[in-house]
Amino acid sequence: MTEAESAQSADPGLRKPEAADSRRSAKETLRRCIVSGERHPPAELLRFVVGPDGTLVPDLACKLPGRGLWLSPRRDMIDKARTRNLFARAAKSAVHVPEDLGVLVERLLGVRCLELISLAKRAGQLVAGHDKVKSWLAAGKAGLLIQAADAAEDGRGKLRALGRAVTPGLPVLELFDAEQLGRTLGRPASVHIAVAPGGFADRIAAEAAKLAGVRHGELEAPGGTVPNGRRPGK
Repeated sequence: MTEAESAQSADPGLRKPEAADSRRSAKETLRRCIVSGERHPPAELLRFVVGPDGTLVPDLACKLPGRGLWLSPRRDMIDKARTRNLFARAAKSAVHVPEDLGVLVERLLGVRCLELISLAKRAGQLVAGHDKVKSWLAAGKAGLLIQAADAAEDGRGKLRALGRAVTPGLPVLELFDAEQLGRTLGRPASVHIAVAPGGFADRIAAEAAKLAGVRHGELEAPGGTVPNGRRPGK
């Protein structure tokens, strides 16, 4: 063993420098909520930027240029940031914040969720209809169960129970009505949808959790049921 190898064996800090780099990298990617001061991964927060005209713009896809202003996805956080002028403080400049910012964010999150469901359909990553969804749930092929909020609780409850009996912790989304889900899939109505495990299921569940937080004030834990709710923006 060389002297350098011996030193690495004796000193954990020298033995695995890549681990320290990884920890630093993970820490650096956290973003701070401008209201609570808590730090979270960007994927768990809402991002806003200030446009060229000084107007605050929600950047839900985290792609717009400019310094990001981050918020926990809850309606009370949005309201506090607006009424306490925290966006301007964080941006260190005058910022025009829309009075209906909470409603706007809720509507945009709803649209984003439905667009992801549509993309999952086009990618062949979901099935719709009671029997097809039941078959996927029974076979453990679902990574996310989506059900219309205005459907009968008896039917929703049976599929929910089946899915979680086979796949413990299966996320369940019940935020949209049958007409909204149907329109997203190109049909008059849709009550039951199952999404295959993987990227689409994870992204839809993550965005739905944000929507639930903005709409109801509480984020749903992974594997939780995102509760019933009204149409986005209504």
